[in-house]
Amino acid sequence: MKEIPVISKYMTTTPVTIESTASLAEAEAMMHKNNIRHLPVMERSKVYGILSDRDLHRFLGLKGVDIKLEAVKNVCVTKILVANAEAKLNTICNQMAENKYGSVIVEDNNKIVGIFTWVDALRALGELLETRLKK
Repeated sequence: MKEIPVISKYMTTTPVTIESTASLAEAEAMMHKNNIRHLPVMERSKVYGILSDRDLHRFLGLKGVDIKLEAVKNVCVTKILVANAEAKLNTICNQMAENKYGSVIVEDNNKIVGIFTWVDALRALGELLETRLKK
């Protein structure tokens, strides 16, 4: 029986991050430029939260919001899942599903080394299913 892979095998490495004091306009531009849907939010070199495109667009739909003035930390989700790069894929996928997380911030030695999203999880599932079918 094969060993269960770790999330570092499937995560997106060196994710783009944003400071908690940055504006929503900056966050929106950064997400668009980098074609990403999850943006780890940092405060004093520590993970503060995560801003998803869904959270951002929900907030942008509110009347009277000036995205050039509103700080990311006022919109981002602070209840996040942070995992070690060596965490087993099945454990992280189960935690994501149970808590309805769209992404997991991956750290090693208290530094962000990656982000693992539901898209990464689906890619992992596809790869694992293909390798089982080839047997």
